[in-house]
Amino acid sequence: MMTELNDVVHYYLDVENDFLNLNQLLGREIEFSFEGYQCLSCGKEKKIFRQGFCYDCFYASAQVGDWIMKPELSQAHLDIEDRDLEYEKHVQLQPHVVYLALSSEVKVGVTRKTQVPTRWIDQGATKAIEIVEVPNRYLAGITEVALKDYVADKTSWQKMLKNEIVEANLIEEREKLKIHIPEEALPYFLHNNGKITEINYPVISYPKSIKTLNLEKKHLYSGKLVGIKGQYLIFEDNTVFNVRNNEGYRVIITIK
Repeated sequence: MMTELNDVVHYYLDVENDFLNLNQLLGREIEFSFEGYQCLSCGKEKKIFRQGFCYDCFYASAQVGDWIMKPELSQAHLDIEDRDLEYEKHVQLQPHVVYLALSSEVKVGVTRKTQVPTRWIDQGATKAIEIVEVPNRYLAGITEVALKDYVADKTSWQKMLKNEIVEANLIEEREKLKIHIPEEALPYFLHNNGKITEINYPVISYPKSIKTLNLEKKHLYSGKLVGIKGQYLIFEDNTVFNVRNNEGYRVIITIK
């Protein structure tokens, strides 16, 4: 889903040759019918392995190299290729941000500067602050690794969807973590950044318990949409659907 930060996040589902404004569908019945697969890389109707890619593309494409999930493995700054050095330089050798976000509890994360605030929205964060801005992905990665010994690096997606969020002062948390930032990245610490981004989501009601929709097991599902948060659709019967995790699945969507 594509997003736009406003008073409430606006969500747009990228469908074939068009976009669907999901905010306008709150309170409406939506039906999903699973039709098959289409790899995001090769376009073939092959079973999706991970992240929208078939097995062969997942282990060949530069878009899903290990450094994507583990930024500390980035080596383009050393002129070392993983799968495609030109692509890796394009992505890795640009400004990256290490941030603190409040999605279930305080967590540390990494994103390209150009992905702020999109990354925070995708994680369902209600507040976020940039703490370090570095010139490449490697420096951001080693900073995250150092800080995750003192703060979480993952969101509890169940708590995020139930809106069970701890109270925390992100500026105070940032100051506590400063002493743990690696020496290489410390010159890039954002001392005077007091900007906390607050994010509100289009949610009528949060689920009390959670049932996940698996399109491979349940090919047909219909439910009333009552919320959108992170990359999840929330339905009235407590079913949640992770759109990002189902990339590469061909689905017919019917609005009732």
